Amino acid sequence: MSKKLISWLLFIALCLIWGSSFKLMKDSTAALTGSQIASLRIFAAALVCLPFALFQLKNIETNRLPLVALSAVIGNLLPAFLFAIALTRIDGSLGGILNSLTPICVVLIGILFYGDRIAGQKMIGLVIGFTGLVLLTLVPVFTGQRVISLDNMSYLLLPVVATLFYGVNVNMVSHRLKDINPINLATVSVAFMIIPASLLLWQLDFFTIDLTNAANREAIIATAALGVLGSAVATVLFYSLVQLAGGLFASLVTYGIPFVALFWGFLDHEAITILEIGCLLLILAGVYLANSSPSHK
Repeated sequence: MSKKLISWLLFIALCLIWGSSFKLMKDSTAALTGSQIASLRIFAAALVCLPFALFQLKNIETNRLPLVALSAVIGNLLPAFLFAIALTRIDGSLGGILNSLTPICVVLIGILFYGDRIAGQKMIGLVIGFTGLVLLTLVPVFTGQRVISLDNMSYLLLPVVATLFYGVNVNMVSHRLKDINPINLATVSVAFMIIPASLLLWQLDFFTIDLTNAANREAIIATAALGVLGSAVATVLFYSLVQLAGGLFASLVTYGIPFVALFWGFLDHEAITILEIGCLLLILAGVYLANSSPSHK
């Protein structure tokens, strides 16, 4: 199997996982607070990664472990909290738009701090893809099918900060941790979060939640699944994609999430319009341009 094919398979898998994660996260807010969702998500991910990390820890040099732990904090812990808290106050569609700033943050941080040189065609592709995603979100608003709430505008800053953290982490993994096996890197870094996540769950009174309530149980199960798939498994896949195809291509996964969202809508018997199909094609064109020419570092 070619390297390019493997990269695209990883890309599609991440789109499916993270595209579904936003739905799970939003559903969980009915019974859990944003902080509880984030803490439980990281705890579940860390618990799954811990057995693997205990065996893989010896394969990472001791002097690099602080950087690996930092990768978990800025790549998983902090963004999970920022997005979970934001989605309790802002429209999920706005959260999706802001999440798609990640590739732009990856490029900017790579240029400013690592001296990356990005081909103009890639930058045009980023802009085209982002434009398509914004239009895709706004089409239902223009047609009167959906209303996006602009209340709690100050919370929009939280996803923006999260995308900056993603940008820092992607560059750190692709530049400073690229020689570490992605499975070792992902499992060890996420496992580091089990102690802080446990303490946060205790501090947030998670263990006093009434488990006889069906809504609470469903929210906890959804959040735990979000942690296992959206954080543990997805982190392994994402780090593999970063090392295989580069940070920019890996970050373009955020442009693929709307395709999954529309798929879920289709399963719920929602109509897909010609305008939405046009926006999807625009996003695809952006991804193609951003990945069609080599970058220079």
